[in-house]
Amino acid sequence: MAIQWFPGHMHKARKEIAAALPRVDVIIEVLDARLPYSSQNPMLNELRGDKPGLRVLAKADLADPKLTEIWMPALTTDTIQAMALTQTEPGGAKPVLDTLSARFKPIPNALKPRVAMVVGIPNVGKSTLINALAGRAVAKTGNEPAITKRQQHVRISDHWSLRDTPGVLWPNLENVQGGYRLAAVGSVRDTAMDNTEVCLVLLDYALETYPTLLRNRYGNDAIVTDDSTRTLELIGKQTGCLGARGHVDYDRAARVVMQDFRTGTLGGMTLETPEMQVSEEQEVIKLRQMRDAAKLQKREARKARRKR
Repeated sequence: MAIQWFPGHMHKARKEIAAALPRVDVIIEVLDARLPYSSQNPMLNELRGDKPGLRVLAKADLADPKLTEIWMPALTTDTIQAMALTQTEPGGAKPVLDTLSARFKPIPNALKPRVAMVVGIPNVGKSTLINALAGRAVAKTGNEPAITKRQQHVRISDHWSLRDTPGVLWPNLENVQGGYRLAAVGSVRDTAMDNTEVCLVLLDYALETYPTLLRNRYGNDAIVTDDSTRTLELIGKQTGCLGARGHVDYDRAARVVMQDFRTGTLGGMTLETPEMQVSEEQEVIKLRQMRDAAKLQKREARKARRKR
């Protein structure tokens, strides 16, 4: 299954990003600390080329701090530096400006400031970071994807300005599990996927990796470690998500669990590891090879029919 969600303004944003890159000094890619792999946009990596950059793990206060530490070196390269930010704390974005100033010294007598382009997928925290850097509300924020619709320039210091961009997804989310995780954090609109299915994938992982957090929130009686469907049913009963004749409304119960996850009420959870990235990238490569082989087979079959 390839999840398709690529609104027209995202296609336009991709073209605008590509056109603006020659005038950009550094790219700040904002990632969700809960999804350091899935929140990376391969399309942006293709556009980046060898442009220097920062990878900012936003919403680190919602993630597992131990896994954030593990992810940091995995996201760092010769040209890209990684850092984690807790944006809810005062001055939380200051390390970004400090790093920019340290890596790129001011140009003497420059008429224009250096430019940093802020990129990332929808609902990852770009606007929150920009507002924190600017020290004022210059970008719209919200708990749903696709809030920002156009690029804008924001001066944040004497030597730096930011170019804000809309959140850009890629046309097909080939990694199915990654697509579910993106939906769980809210980077894919809730209407694009079934809430119950997304929640069950989230619960499957949480029951295996963070059972204590689930028990702390919903109690021991609601947690069945080997059955996410039964767990969701019990959570639904406990939270009053009931429909006709007292039956559990699974969609409502799923929304309760995902809201608890998204707001950090469940506690800090990270949904993927560097090892998962390697494994899932290999699976995507296999799927592409199988798809390409099937297309080639169809073309050969058509050629053979024409010769008859």
